[in-house]
Amino acid sequence: MARRTSRPTRRTPSNNGTPTFPAGPVPISTGTAEVARDPDRPDRVTLYVNGVPSSGLDLSDPGFLDFEYMQQMAAVIDVLPAGPLRALHLGAAGSALARYVEHERPDSRQLGVDLDARLVELVREWFALPRSPLLRLRADDAGRALAGVRPDSFDIVIRDVFAGDLTPGHLVGTRFARAARRALRPGGVLLLNCADRPPLTVARRELASLAEAFGPSAAPSGRLAAIAEPAILKGRRYGNVVLVAVRDGTDHTDLRVPALGRALRTLAVPATLLAGEDATRFAGTAVALETAPEPATTAPG
Repeated sequence: MARRTSRPTRRTPSNNGTPTFPAGPVPISTGTAEVARDPDRPDRVTLYVNGVPSSGLDLSDPGFLDFEYMQQMAAVIDVLPAGPLRALHLGAAGSALARYVEHERPDSRQLGVDLDARLVELVREWFALPRSPLLRLRADDAGRALAGVRPDSFDIVIRDVFAGDLTPGHLVGTRFARAARRALRPGGVLLLNCADRPPLTVARRELASLAEAFGPSAAPSGRLAAIAEPAILKGRRYGNVVLVAVRDGTDHTDLRVPALGRALRTLAVPATLLAGEDATRFAGTAVALETAPEPATTAPG
């Protein structure tokens, strides 16, 4: 779901020594998990879930983000007003982005949700994650967890959930987007990781769904955006598109702010921001997606 790259980072000395990890995959509730070290940088590790890269972390630098789409999400987070944040991570995995938020915004309060109960236990054991209440981890279905939070609770909601190479149907579309908007405080931001291939039909329809859920003024007021590498946006290859929607509020962030475009252009792998009229053109005539029914089963574990 993600390509990796190295970039300069702030280094924070590790106080925990060098942890050891199991050799090879270990069983979890939904399959297997494995941690692989970077042979050139032993503190840098990749968490694989069912053989797919799921999180990239630097054990001595919580501000490090390995995957390009997470760096793009971080660029959006960085232009939000200063201070601690309340964040909901749907699809926690190794909690790389949660570590970043706590590193950049100390005293943030975060909830990470992952379907796999055993994986939630293991990442607490393997990685130096912020402790509760700074970061609470919950084994649950992301849709059910989102439906259960109080309205106006979070500054950020992040969806990064996949079954294979697709986001489950109950976590896309207008009903999901409305549920996420309900969970956000006025001015809060929804970040979606959408993996798509040419001609980016899914990303365009997801953006249309966000436009419907966040209101007709979302795009004109700079509250709607798509972010990706230029080759992906031009339909040349498969990749990750980050979709952004901002809930209306008296002090909401306009995604057309120059600092965001500049931050994205200067990443190790530069990305393009499509906001305002550019976001409208990107969605084009795409029809909003219908959210599939929520699974009736309970979370494993």
